[in-house]
Amino acid sequence: MKILIIGATGKTGKQLVQQGLEQGHTVSALCRNPGKLKINHPRLRVLQGNVLEASSLVSAVEGQEAVISALGHKRFILPSNILSEGSINLIRIMEAQQVNRLICITSLGIADSRYRLGLYYTLFVIPVILFFYFRDKEKQEMAIRQSKLEWTIVRPGQLTNGKQRAVYKTGPGLGHALFTRMVSRATVAAFILKELGQRKYIRQVSGITH
Repeated sequence: MKILIIGATGKTGKQLVQQGLEQGHTVSALCRNPGKLKINHPRLRVLQGNVLEASSLVSAVEGQEAVISALGHKRFILPSNILSEGSINLIRIMEAQQVNRLICITSLGIADSRYRLGLYYTLFVIPVILFFYFRDKEKQEMAIRQSKLEWTIVRPGQLTNGKQRAVYKTGPGLGHALFTRMVSRATVAAFILKELGQRKYIRQVSGITH
């Protein structure tokens, strides 16, 4: 499958690129700084671009069969619309080019999972550190839900750099009000690539935890 990965230089994005290539996919990686990816492969095309500049998305999306968004940033303290505005640009380009399949990573703790990332996140991390970041993620999810695409939103628990696990939980209602459930980036990437083939969660939201 021809796959475009947005946010490919992030820790989860790199897992998606590496595992996608290992599984035989043809991968395009959109990066603001391509030099950070440091993966070489004959089926990998690295593109420089920015989701806030819609023009840079046109050639990246063209000819793809699916797009995976692992978009993120570290501007936590001040208000930002990077995730939502970038996703709106992406959706418009995908709809115009009739590339219908989108899988986007957000997080537990958003919308109907608001209080399911554990007390530490609910009472401290989200309201004090990640307030604007999570508000932008909620706008991002809303834009995706309102699109005409065959979308899947994936909400992981707290991400770790642990090894990929064969056994993990997916679906609605995951997480815990008291305890923070975790999941490795490698596991999240494996689930997303599996979902491309299974298409189990079309126009649905799925949590994922260990």
